Amino acid sequence: METKKITIKDVARQSGVSISTVSQILNGNETRFSSLTVKKVIQAKKDLNYEPDYFARRMIMKKSKTIGVLVPDITNPFFSELVRGIENIFYQKGFITMLCNADLDQEKEDAYLAELSRRGVDGFIIASSVISNESINATLKAKNHPFIVLDQKKADGISDAVLTDDFSGGAQAAQHLKDLGHQKIAIVMPTNAPENVCGRLAGVRSVYEEKQIEIIDAQLSKIGGREAVAKILATDVTGIFAVNDEIALGIYLGLAEAGKQIPEDYSVIGYDNIDMCEYMVPKLTTIAQPIFELGQTTANMLLERIETPDKNWEEKTLPVHLVKRFSTAHLI
Repeated sequence: METKKITIKDVARQSGVSISTVSQILNGNETRFSSLTVKKVIQAKKDLNYEPDYFARRMIMKKSKTIGVLVPDITNPFFSELVRGIENIFYQKGFITMLCNADLDQEKEDAYLAELSRRGVDGFIIASSVISNESINATLKAKNHPFIVLDQKKADGISDAVLTDDFSGGAQAAQHLKDLGHQKIAIVMPTNAPENVCGRLAGVRSVYEEKQIEIIDAQLSKIGGREAVAKILATDVTGIFAVNDEIALGIYLGLAEAGKQIPEDYSVIGYDNIDMCEYMVPKLTTIAQPIFELGQTTANMLLERIETPDKNWEEKTLPVHLVKRFSTAHLI
């Protein structure tokens, strides 16, 4: 025999108040009612084991309490930690995070944006450089969806944004290698790099002359770093700047396979400060980004945008810093 579904009418009947009163109290408007009334409604809900109908609630409140988060590659520990920071804030505020991993595929990203919009999420966080501003305009701005971009995606004045100081990070990495006596260095990065990586390159160029830099093309991945080693060995560089720690991990393996040692043969510095840096041998010197804080700041800014849709666009830049470990050494 099928159990009868408990409705809001049942809660109202048991607590002795109107359906409207129950609805408002269960939707967070307790301050409008006496503590006794609130207590009776909450107790009735508990006694009857009542669960609000999600879709009916959304139709009434015009909110889904869900946030769409679009990342390019969830296998990269940077994005795992970023999402952890995002989720930390939204969980406290009663929101559910819907994570979409786009695999650096623009068609997939466009499809995710359209589907999240159809499902009525309350806001969007875009942490990918692949998606175009045209897609953002067509899917998000045209429908007045609150959204924010961060990390790899430049805001270009069309949205709120949270960034880290990539220019400073690149300059700090370069200065560290220069202080150790390295006169020629390799920068391992994609040819068509996202905005944040280009900022790191600009920082390096503020320290080294162009003739002192070898740009080695590589994907932003461990495989990219490993495959870049053959090109590095064909140069006369002594220092290597990997524009993310994932590339650095691949470089470690590639150099080991080539019979080279770090830092005896090459000094290597990464970028991000993912937790694996502490477990590599030798431990990786890197530029630390406040990844968890980046996620938290992004979530808080999006919540502000949801509450105040017409406020001016805001952009925040968080600082980065050098973490010295054992993968870099003075050039002998």
